[in-house]
Amino acid sequence: MAFIQDIVIQYGYFAIFLCLTLGIIGLPVPDEILMMIVGYLSSIGLLYFPVSLVISVLGAMSGMLCSYALGRKFGKPLLWKYGKWVRLTPKRIEKTESWFERYGPWAICIGYYIPGLRHLTCYLAGMSGMNPRKYIRYSGLGALCWCAIFISIGYFLGGHIDFKDYHGSILKLFYSRE
Repeated sequence: MAFIQDIVIQYGYFAIFLCLTLGIIGLPVPDEILMMIVGYLSSIGLLYFPVSLVISVLGAMSGMLCSYALGRKFGKPLLWKYGKWVRLTPKRIEKTESWFERYGPWAICIGYYIPGLRHLTCYLAGMSGMNPRKYIRYSGLGALCWCAIFISIGYFLGGHIDFKDYHGSILKLFYSRE
């Protein structure tokens, strides 16, 4: 956590955007912790809450759109070719597609709150050929709610969450820049 906090302090909003984009694509970035740290840093005045929220939503949406595009372009061919190695038979793939056509929009919104599923739903939406406008609408709603909730948790409870007692070093770093 200290590493993420240091990156956000050093590079600010750019780090938030990039970390969220890469985290949503599937790299091992602890997104929830990142959002709580952003909220905490907003509460002590290092970041502005509204700007942090907008940048976070844009970062999450960028990652989701990249995942959607990858799923749309490469998803089905890869599953047809290599799915047998992870026990994804053509019948299971068809079953998953029909389920996603039925419940996909809600899976995108709700899947945000379940690590792993958050990443998978983006690729599934692309593979299933979900309408891009519909995808953007539901993923945007999910991203906005998810970012707002976790940034708010960090904002209001950040002083009570143990972020490895970096409050003093954060202030020193912030004031040494001026």
